[in-house]
Amino acid sequence: MTAAPSPFGRRYTREVEPLRIALVQMAPRLGLLDENLEHTHQWLAQARRDGAGLVVFPELALTGYLLQDLNADVAMRVDDPRLLALAGDTEGLSAVVGFVEESEDHRLFISAALLEDGELRHVHRKVFLANYGLFDERRFFAAGSVIRAVSSRLGVRLGICSCEDFWHLATPALLALDGAQLLINISSSPGRDVAAVNEVGLGTASSWRWMDRTYAQLTTSYVVFVNRVGVEESITFWGGSEVIGPAGDTRFSAPLHDEGLFLVDIDLGDVRRERIALPLLRDERPELLLRQLERLIRERAAEDPLGRSAAEPAAWEPEAEPVL
Repeated sequence: MTAAPSPFGRRYTREVEPLRIALVQMAPRLGLLDENLEHTHQWLAQARRDGAGLVVFPELALTGYLLQDLNADVAMRVDDPRLLALAGDTEGLSAVVGFVEESEDHRLFISAALLEDGELRHVHRKVFLANYGLFDERRFFAAGSVIRAVSSRLGVRLGICSCEDFWHLATPALLALDGAQLLINISSSPGRDVAAVNEVGLGTASSWRWMDRTYAQLTTSYVVFVNRVGVEESITFWGGSEVIGPAGDTRFSAPLHDEGLFLVDIDLGDVRRERIALPLLRDERPELLLRQLERLIRERAAEDPLGRSAAEPAAWEPEAEPVL
């Protein structure tokens, strides 16, 4: 008689379907909403033919970036039939698309829509607006107020954000703590600091590549970065879209300046393996962070405009642990 194998002796495995991601490194036509919508329908059809499960477009893919006074003309409400028609092309797909959103109270946002199975499932409003150098986003747009991961048909939570959002440490940290396993940043990043001393001859690209790898490794998440290409009013957008693995390793880097749809196959099980081997998220202490942020906010509120220090304890005392 043969004894049945003990379930305690089996190695736990979890079947995870591989995911094919389509990075759409496109050059939107400035202010031509209907034309860009048509191109987006075409890119989605191509991605479907190529077997993609997730299709990611750049920031403001439906409108172009340097809109200025054209913003209101190309803005769409979340119930706009044109946006819903685009969602209709996502049966069996997930897609992230950048657009100008108009709220019910007529504020304009730089937004990213998650479209899945024919529906609009989620909208992220850009939280950190770029307003330095050649950027003037606060003049035309309102800032979003929520950083939140979202469940998807892919079986994992997605952390969606827009360009400048990723230049602030809070964004990837909050998304990962909220359960995101794929951090998706859609971008309209112009090329700056052309210099041979940089890794790729373009300072902006080198900065993004270091940042993507750092965030992937520290959050043990995939990072999907999709940047646009093309030229608007003498400003060149450099592309260089990429996918970084949860150990900070490069899975794919698209060429600079070339328009195209690029396919990347990833194993979502890599996130589980990396998080078990390197449990950084497990060891984060959001309750500690919250207390220290509250302290900083109180101290800033008490600052004297003449530069005098706010009242502080006369002598150092150990911080009392919260009562649980």
